[in-house]
Amino acid sequence: MLRKTLIALSLAALCTPAFAADSDTYATDARQMAGNLAKQLGGELKKQLEAGGPESAIPVCRDKAPAIAGEMSRQTGWRVTRVSLKTRNSLLGTPDEWEQGALKILETRLAAGEKPETLEFSQVVDEPNGRVFRYMKGLPVAPLCTTCHGAPDGIPDGVKAKLAADYPHDKATGYKPGMLRGGISIKRPL
Repeated sequence: MLRKTLIALSLAALCTPAFAADSDTYATDARQMAGNLAKQLGGELKKQLEAGGPESAIPVCRDKAPAIAGEMSRQTGWRVTRVSLKTRNSLLGTPDEWEQGALKILETRLAAGEKPETLEFSQVVDEPNGRVFRYMKGLPVAPLCTTCHGAPDGIPDGVKAKLAADYPHDKATGYKPGMLRGGISIKRPL
């Protein structure tokens, strides 16, 4: 029995560096995917803001962002989404238990002085359907974001009306630049 235990521990020790290397690769891939999503979304938002102002940009977050994330998910087999502790669209943006914990970790690190653009967290997790790699990239609030996500009294009336029509249960306001708005969540089956 002791011999079997020693063999099992030896094998586990041999596998750990490879698994750590795999986790680093998964994190690199997830970081790149999160960056691509943010870049595509930012480009679409900029285009709509220039074409028609903030009211016309609301459908980018409502329609195009989930479509971009969905396409990335279909192409990779990973689950890619945006989540927040204060949801605008509870059907698409409500974090699961792991995502809630990851967002709270990122908020704690932000409060401790870490730069918003560096906030990320990853972990390998055992779930009922098997082992998965989980990744969260923080989405910091930029000054422009406050047009739709800022203090309610600072949001333009036209934007308020459009948000009320599109998101009757909106909780995603009250943010200031530099705060954490939510995150890009990536889940990869292992």
